[in-house]
Amino acid sequence: MEEPRVVSIILGGGKGTRLYPLTKERSKPAVSFGGKYRIVDIPISNCINSGYKKIYLLTQFNSVSLHMHITNSYNFDRFSNGFVEIMAAEQTLEHSGWYEGTADAVRKHMNHFKAQNPTHYIILSGDQLYKMDLKHFLNEHIKSGADVTIATTAVNRHDASGFGIMKIDENNRIKEFMEKPKKDLNIDTWKIPDAARGDLPKEKEYLASMGIYIFNADTMEEVLNNEYTDFGKEIIPEAITKKKINSYIFNDYWEDIGTIKSFYDANIELTDPKPRFNLFDMVNPIYTHMRNLPASKINKADLDSVLVSDGCIITNSKLHKSVIGVRSFINDGCDFDGVIMMGADFYDMEAKNGVPAVGIGKNCKISKTIIDKNARIGDNCKINVSGKTYEDGDYGTFYVSDGIIVIRKGAIIQDGTVI
Repeated sequence: MEEPRVVSIILGGGKGTRLYPLTKERSKPAVSFGGKYRIVDIPISNCINSGYKKIYLLTQFNSVSLHMHITNSYNFDRFSNGFVEIMAAEQTLEHSGWYEGTADAVRKHMNHFKAQNPTHYIILSGDQLYKMDLKHFLNEHIKSGADVTIATTAVNRHDASGFGIMKIDENNRIKEFMEKPKKDLNIDTWKIPDAARGDLPKEKEYLASMGIYIFNADTMEEVLNNEYTDFGKEIIPEAITKKKINSYIFNDYWEDIGTIKSFYDANIELTDPKPRFNLFDMVNPIYTHMRNLPASKINKADLDSVLVSDGCIITNSKLHKSVIGVRSFINDGCDFDGVIMMGADFYDMEAKNGVPAVGIGKNCKISKTIIDKNARIGDNCKINVSGKTYEDGDYGTFYVSDGIIVIRKGAIIQDGTVI
């Protein structure tokens, strides 16, 4: 049998308004994750670890930071025929506007994709956290004889209202699709058949689309030969009535980190003794930018369940359940609890002309906070520890969402500030 020729397409997402202000100056896939990575490193690493190295990344919002990261991180040798290429929205004689949706974005670049002469396309999301053997996914797709296979995850009834839900038969064939069923709607007939359940948790009785698809190449061209703009809302429901569409049930950790709360929770969970998402994996590592930074220096500190990235200096401080990004500078007497510090793009450890150094000054107490890159926080500051509460919204140098305070990228927080 001929070896499949696979093209992977990662969808960079829209404006990322639910992750604002982390997406104010960068696209969603370019947001830092786990101290030293970017979110986009997750789907790219899944592709590389599965042996699929022809990767296109579709984006149109704030793509400069993402472009720089891709250029600095993913350079394949000329013998591998591999690449990670960003496809930004462009004007041509055929079309002149922005991407109108996920399907529209893929359609506008089909000529580039077809040049690779693929047998299959894998469509991936740029803002999800999971590890998947895409080769096994493809093998199951081919074995089933399906035209399209959709990766699905089992959810309970409460969570089902936030997803597109699939009704399948005992052979995993998708029969119907429902977009975000209302909480009071009876969908008992949509429960996963016993023959397809395997070892799924009992309370998870419904199948939700993960927004990850495998298309036969000819099927992809056929289903995009129209004016539909979105895969989940238009292309897939239409295809179910005409094509053989199967479900690939993924029974492992998967998290959509598209909101501030889900992003915060997923990062903090990495500090658990045995987190569900394993960064310490020699077989399937997460790849990222090789920065050649020095080892981190800890000058007498109490660290409890903390990830510390490369190139940091932490002095005489107490850190608990926190993720510390590259080039982070934390001065004497600081106390962190549940802090995600994204670090810095450069070193600047001296306060000048009344402007604090990049990093954290002396005697700062910070809790349940995301500190974006290159922030300058002065001495004796208190953030989210004073008992003050804020409505969700924008407060200038910081933003609040679900009780989580986000210090903006490059923000200057003067000495003694209480937030």
